[in-house]
Amino acid sequence: MSIVSSEAASKERADDPAAPRVPKRLRPLVWTLAVLSVCCLGAVVSIVQLLSDQSDEEDGNVVLAGCGTNVVIDPDSEFPEIGPYSSEQIGNAAVIIAVGQDLEVPVRGWVIAVATAMQESRLTNLGHLGEDNDHDSLGLFQQRPSSGWGTPDQVTDPVYASTKFYEKLVKIDDWETLPLTVAAQRVQISAFPDAYAKHEPLATEIVNTLTGGGANVSAVSTQLGTCAQPGELSAAGWMSPVAGPVWSGFQTPERPTHNGVDIGAPRGATVVAASSGTVITSECNASLHGQPYSCDVDGSPEVAGCGWYVNILHAGDYLTRYCHFGSAPLVKEGDVVQAGQILGYVGSSGRSSGPHLHYETHLNADRSPAGAVDPVAFMQQMGAPLG
Repeated sequence: MSIVSSEAASKERADDPAAPRVPKRLRPLVWTLAVLSVCCLGAVVSIVQLLSDQSDEEDGNVVLAGCGTNVVIDPDSEFPEIGPYSSEQIGNAAVIIAVGQDLEVPVRGWVIAVATAMQESRLTNLGHLGEDNDHDSLGLFQQRPSSGWGTPDQVTDPVYASTKFYEKLVKIDDWETLPLTVAAQRVQISAFPDAYAKHEPLATEIVNTLTGGGANVSAVSTQLGTCAQPGELSAAGWMSPVAGPVWSGFQTPERPTHNGVDIGAPRGATVVAASSGTVITSECNASLHGQPYSCDVDGSPEVAGCGWYVNILHAGDYLTRYCHFGSAPLVKEGDVVQAGQILGYVGSSGRSSGPHLHYETHLNADRSPAGAVDPVAFMQQMGAPLG
């Protein structure tokens, strides 16, 4: 997949490898593209890029490719407003995504790049701001010519700036499984290293909107059209915490106070963090008749509590809970964990009638029942379906 090219652009890049990848006369077309199409065995996929063999005929039509089909898009169409961002700002996000596609960067990289630009420039291609400028920082990613990012003209070209960001990102070890804010910081070396995390949910929404669900595909592969499989990380940075079928659902008529789902996994199965975050609880809370009860033995339906359990707080104030470990968790309160990091092993401590993982998802960092939402729907939205 590639962005618009022409013979002139090819010659320009051959003469100067650092030159912008899209000829100036065609760049407005990249800024006015968005496509939502259904393809690839029913998966919703889109492509925000032009065919590399697009002709130079200026007939008003721009051809996009996706999953074996060609889609003709009106170049005069506008991008939607998303959250606080205008159509023009979302157009910049589309350029960032298109460059990621062109470079065959896994989808997780698109989310990281968009979130970074949200923090650095509010998705605005900033020129020099005079006295308000942060040193010589310019463009979508506030890259500094004095630090070797390129010339002022280059770093204020959205395609060039995005390319340089991705080139540095993919050189970072294990960047796909790092917390977004860590990966972004290792590229940017910002004075505010924790600032990127808060943008992850909306960056994921922007990528999903512009790509028709692209952020719900596996970041392990550049192939579009499938959600993350067990053991894989979705582009939104989530994965299933354990492999197994969902045995008991969320707040069913039979169990209205069941604020999570029970995943049928065998004793000793590995339980991993569903996304990167900070451990805020790691303890045993089992009790029987008001007295503490050991979590190092199997519980029963008469025992109260989760047994050995862990709470993790994630970007976007999402919270996940993992219950009934067979032994003390491998993480402690305050630990920063990565998606896929082992938390412990399936057991049957606390209120449990047999080995399984009780898994909960909460919004607004609210660990009470009021914050609980259906994990099946939540994880589907995050591109990492359970079961």
